[in-house]
Amino acid sequence: MNTHFQDLIPKDFHDNSRIWIYQSDREFSPKETAELREKVAKFAEAWNSHGSAVKSFGDLFFGHFIILIADETQVKVGGCSTDSSVRFIKSVEKEYNVKLLDRQTLAFIVKNKILLVPLEDVNLSIENEIINPETLYFNNTILTKKQLLNDWIIPVKDSWLAKRIPSSHL
Repeated sequence: MNTHFQDLIPKDFHDNSRIWIYQSDREFSPKETAELREKVAKFAEAWNSHGSAVKSFGDLFFGHFIILIADETQVKVGGCSTDSSVRFIKSVEKEYNVKLLDRQTLAFIVKNKILLVPLEDVNLSIENEIINPETLYFNNTILTKKQLLNDWIIPVKDSWLAKRIPSSHL
């Protein structure tokens, strides 16, 4: 699986631009992907904060992840603006019958595919060697563009999950 996505992120956004990642509980179909990419881009284009346009970007990555980016060097994203993005995400959940706000499922790349693992099953996946220290993990806890570019897709051993791996597996 090609994990190179960095060229799709706007280069003219500040490194400290805020990031929101919404992971779907299933892969979107090609038809859904085309529709959704357009909807996300339109949302980002129209995103406002206190009546001022937010310099923003949005897209769907790897058929699973909606990413919104706001460059706050000109206009800060206020609470109402954040609420509008959550309303948008909830409308996507309803329209496509997916979960995007569930933070209890983690995503990994296993056998060149995205594998979703409920948090409570991570230890079992490690014990059964489905996940190992080198397995790539989507670190959806990141907060900035710089982190997105450098730390979104990382080996498990470099993530907060490393402490769950028994030393015998390292």
